[in-house]
Amino acid sequence: MRVVVVGGGIGGLALGAGLRRSGHEVVVFDRDTDVAATGGYHITLDERAQSALRRLVAPEVVRRLLASGSALRLRDRDLFWDYRGRVLGHGLDLSGSASIDVDRITLRTLLAEAVGADLHLGRAVSGVGVDDRGMPRVLFADAPPVTADLVVGADGTHSVVARHLAAGPTNRPAGIIGFSGRTSRADLTAAEQHRLGTRSSMAIGPRGAALYVGFLDPVGNAALDAPELSASITTGPTYIWGAMFPESARTDFLRDLHGTALRTALLDRFRDHRWAGHTLEVIARTDPGSVAAFRFNAASTRAADLAPWAAGRITALGDAVHATPPTAGMGAGAAIQDAADLLAQLDTVPDGGATVTDAIGRYEAQMRRRGGEVLSAAMSTVRLILATNTPLGALATAALCPVVAAATRLRRPPSRPVRAMSVSGPDATP
Repeated sequence: MRVVVVGGGIGGLALGAGLRRSGHEVVVFDRDTDVAATGGYHITLDERAQSALRRLVAPEVVRRLLASGSALRLRDRDLFWDYRGRVLGHGLDLSGSASIDVDRITLRTLLAEAVGADLHLGRAVSGVGVDDRGMPRVLFADAPPVTADLVVGADGTHSVVARHLAAGPTNRPAGIIGFSGRTSRADLTAAEQHRLGTRSSMAIGPRGAALYVGFLDPVGNAALDAPELSASITTGPTYIWGAMFPESARTDFLRDLHGTALRTALLDRFRDHRWAGHTLEVIARTDPGSVAAFRFNAASTRAADLAPWAAGRITALGDAVHATPPTAGMGAGAAIQDAADLLAQLDTVPDGGATVTDAIGRYEAQMRRRGGEVLSAAMSTVRLILATNTPLGALATAALCPVVAAATRLRRPPSRPVRAMSVSGPDATP
């Protein structure tokens, strides 16, 4: 079967690698000219996403990924803070977790290598349609169209393919604007290093201001102790932070700022909301060149609303269908699972493609269910943040935070022993 994949993000590359490995004829088109030129900073892959990857790529690629990933089970227990730096609660015990965090650039590079010569960069798709035989084809502004047995849109939130299928957009702004950056742990004061620890955390304050701080250490906390296989662009303990504010006329101008100007404006914004100075150190000491802005978009949380088209020889996956805010850390993993499910269904189609439509129908039913689940998880956090952006919500947040912090101090759970060693061996998994 000849398959054209539109979009070379995580989901598109995962599908391309799987199709190639399974013996299908595949070509992946992406507008980027460099796979390392990608937004975002780290991705969480749970056991389901890793299992899907094992069905898509060779074992050696999985080993390189684990050698480049930071194991969640090796970090401190996550914390929830308030805007004054008071502990509000503790996350789940991750000591038995199989999940890993990995740099987005690292993952995209590994997947691009697995796709190999079937990846065509610098090729922007302008549209999709069908030829006079009813077969799907991909259109380009500067090149002849390409025809295939199946076209898959993996082109993200603003998908050309999904918009064609749905006759309109498949998602809308979620009401939050986000900002992200990278800060070396060594650049923080000793006090703030101690407070943040080797964990990820989330802080929230009145008026919809929130700050996520993720901890990434793919060397000291490598999921697989095989440094010779590591491809990670992060070489030391690093905090990957994400700042969030309700989208409004007062925040729209921030999207036009860059570098030091954006970092300064973010700090001013948090200070206006009375955040404690030490809670902002991770932003103040970040590399200004790493700071970027992005809008949260989201599809419907109702599975029945996703992929609102009849199954056929054009379909889509990942954010093209179920655009998911990063607040649950599940979007990329869901796209990889979409790719594995689609490949599994295509492998059941006999030569000649007589049941392609049936296979796509089965895949889309699975994808709708998964999309609804990850969107529900992500939007619960978005709604919590937005709930503080009302007069009553702001007052309640300011009043309840010290009460919750006091209660948390009284029931602080015992700390677990530090796991200093990484897993080693050819069959090790996180």
